[in-house]
Amino acid sequence: MSKSIRSRFLAVAAAAATLAAALAPQAAQAFGTVRKLGQNAEHERITRRALEPAGFERLTLNQLAGTSLMVGAGTFGAVGAPDRPFRGLISVTEAHCDDGDWFDARDYDQSRAQADQALRACRALMYRNLDEALRRAGDLVRPDLSLGDVSVESGCKFDESDKDTAKCRVLEYFGLALHAAQDFYSHTNWVDAPRAAPTIKDPQGLNRDAPAEWLGPAQPDEVPAGLISGCYGFPEWASCGGRIKHDYLNKDTVHTGRGGYEKAMAVAAADTRAKWEQLSERVLARYGQARGGKILCAIKADDPRRTCG
Repeated sequence: MSKSIRSRFLAVAAAAATLAAALAPQAAQAFGTVRKLGQNAEHERITRRALEPAGFERLTLNQLAGTSLMVGAGTFGAVGAPDRPFRGLISVTEAHCDDGDWFDARDYDQSRAQADQALRACRALMYRNLDEALRRAGDLVRPDLSLGDVSVESGCKFDESDKDTAKCRVLEYFGLALHAAQDFYSHTNWVDAPRAAPTIKDPQGLNRDAPAEWLGPAQPDEVPAGLISGCYGFPEWASCGGRIKHDYLNKDTVHTGRGGYEKAMAVAAADTRAKWEQLSERVLARYGQARGGKILCAIKADDPRRTCG
């Protein structure tokens, strides 16, 4: 099956109950956006763990992180949007940091250069979205320091619609960047324990316990030595035959992959907080202390007109 028609069937199954029974047993997984089919709202939990201490208020954090932990069936939130059916990102490889696989064998089906290209595409997508969040942040506070459309009271659509408020659009692009960054720690070998005799089915781990500097603002061109992610396809046995599969590497739930779930969650949360700090610094640098400070307040506050002056 070609990459253009691959689909993350787990996310579809979780959202569409009529398909769940048929698709769930075969579906590959990503850090979860729901509490079904083995997932436990991992993206939401990571985002809350990282950003609640940074001062994000309840309603705003609900919109950014989603609400599957809070009420009923919940919502995907901005950070879960790439896993939402019909959002258009379920089968976009770089939105989930997949297909960066390589193994040092002469007949391996993908070259190291192709693997590096896939990993760079994931990082590039993160920064396109961070750049767009930065650009749209200017809509929250005008140059005269008056506030724009900063409400989240009616909820956000997160569907690329300009019918969303200005604040929803900032949260949307920030959430898309966070999703890819969080999946990086689940879908690559960054946090995995080293292997004495690595194989395609049990590849080498890099054993890192802190966020990847390679995903930081310096953005060095050279991919870290040994970094890989897994080949994703549906079904993987047909799409990724003979390759390091997503299923071999992922730490998407406590029951999948080859361990390292809690470590991946913790490092992803640290990177999520770092991404917010990076965006905050860029807002202040671009818009100045007075306007930029008010923008950051408007991003985090549930009622900026009352809280941010």
